[in-house]
Amino acid sequence: MLNNWNFENSYLELPDIFYSKTKAENFPKLELILKNKDLMDTLNINHENFDNLLLDTIYNKQLNSFSQAYAGHQFGHFTILGDGRATLLGEHINNNKERFDIQLKGSGKTPYSRNGDGKGTLKSMLREYIVSESMHNLNIKTTRPLAILDTGEKIQRETYEEGGILVRVAKSHIRVGTFQLASLSKKQNDIEELFNYTIKRLHPEILKEEDKYLKFFEKITENQINLIVNWQRVGFIHGVMNTDNMSLSGETIDYGPCAFLDEYNPNKVFSSIDKNGRYAFNNQPKIALWNLARLAETFLHLIDSDENTAIKKIENILEKYESKYNYLWLEMMKSKIGINQNHEKDKDLIKELLDLMQIFKLDYTNTFIALNNNDLKKYDFMQEWISKFNMRKKINKSGSENKFVNPNIIPRNHIVENILNECKVGNYQKLNSFISLIKKPYNSDIPKEFSKEPSNEEKVYETFCGT
Repeated sequence: MLNNWNFENSYLELPDIFYSKTKAENFPKLELILKNKDLMDTLNINHENFDNLLLDTIYNKQLNSFSQAYAGHQFGHFTILGDGRATLLGEHINNNKERFDIQLKGSGKTPYSRNGDGKGTLKSMLREYIVSESMHNLNIKTTRPLAILDTGEKIQRETYEEGGILVRVAKSHIRVGTFQLASLSKKQNDIEELFNYTIKRLHPEILKEEDKYLKFFEKITENQINLIVNWQRVGFIHGVMNTDNMSLSGETIDYGPCAFLDEYNPNKVFSSIDKNGRYAFNNQPKIALWNLARLAETFLHLIDSDENTAIKKIENILEKYESKYNYLWLEMMKSKIGINQNHEKDKDLIKELLDLMQIFKLDYTNTFIALNNNDLKKYDFMQEWISKFNMRKKINKSGSENKFVNPNIIPRNHIVENILNECKVGNYQKLNSFISLIKKPYNSDIPKEFSKEPSNEEKVYETFCGT
C-alpha cells in the first residue's frame, strides 16, 4: 500500500540535551528538481503529488521537527557540535514497520550553526546524491538521498552559488558523538537513557540481555568493520572520519570531501583539510577502531563498576575485531582477484599485486576488472606476478565466484565534476544518465566515458566539503 508520511518522533522522548526544536527557513522559491523513486518505493511513499507533499511537510508549522545535538573528535580534537545545517522532519515508518529518519540537509540556521548560515550549495547536495546512491548500489550501507530541492537563492561561499537542500534518509542519525555529548551531562541517567533508546531502536533483540551494553558495543563494532571492509573494497575514502561522522547504524554518513581512488596509493588523501593524512585510505580501519574506543569511554561505568575490568572487556572486543577485520579484508581481496580456498602465501600474493599497482600507478578499480578479464598480461612488469597467480588459481574450488565484488563503474571525481558543471547550466541529461548507470554498477556494459580513469588533465587532486 502506498501512503503519505507515517511519522513518529521517538527521539523526542529523550532528554532535551539531545535536540532542539527547529524549522526549515523560508526560501524564496523551493523547487524539487530530483527525486529517488526507488527509495520512495522502499518507504511506501506515493509517487503522485510527492512534490506538493514534500513542500507542505517542510513548511508545516505543526510538525515536530528538530535538530540533533552531539559532540565529537574532529581530527583528534574534541568539541561540542550538533546539526548546524540539518532539520529532522520525522521518523517515517513504512509498511514493514521499518523506521527511517527523514532529514533536510542545508535547510538553514539551527542553534548549532555557530557562525555558519546553515545552508548548502546545490552542487554539494547533488554530489552527495550521486555518491551516496552509488554506495547503496555498490551494496554498501549508507544514508540515501530521497530528493534534491533548489532553494531559489544564491548563497555566498568563495563565490555566490545556487542554494540546495538534500532530503536524506537514514536508519538513524545517532552517532558516536551523540554518546560523547551524553557523557558530559551532569544528569547521571542521560547516557543510560540514550543507550537504552539506541538499543531499542537499532538492536531490540538484545534489550533484555543481562550484559546488553557490552553486546551492543560488540554489534556496533562488527557493523563498523564490515563497513570499512566494503569501503576498502571499492576504493572509497571518506575524508572526515570524525567521531560525529560515525553512525551507530553502520551506515556511511556525511559525504563531504569524500572521493574514490583512481590510481592506487594506500596513503592517498583528497580532503583539503586533512593536512596530516589522518584519514588516508589505509588509515580508515585503525581510525574506525579509535572512534569505537572513544564510544566505549562514554559508558565504561555501565559495563562494570570497576573501571579497569570494564576497560579490559572493551580491549578484548577491539582486539578480537581488529583480527576479524584483517581476516575479512583478506577474504575480500581474495574475492577481488578471483581466488578461494586458503593458502599460506595468499596475503603475500595480494601485497605484491598492490605494491605493483602503487609503483606503476595503476587504476584501483580498472586493474581488478582487467585481471578478471585476463587483460593484465599487457603489462610487462606483471608477467612474474601473473605466473604466481595462475599457479595459485589451480587450488580454486569451482562455482564460488562472486560477481558483486569489483564494480565496473564508480563515481569518479572528474566525472562527477563534469556532471555537476552541466547541472549548473540547467542541463540534467548527463546526471540522469549517470544515475541510471550506477543502479547496476556490476554490469559489464558500462559506456567507456563513465568507466575510464582520468587523464592527467582531468585528475582531481583535492576535494572540499563544499556545503
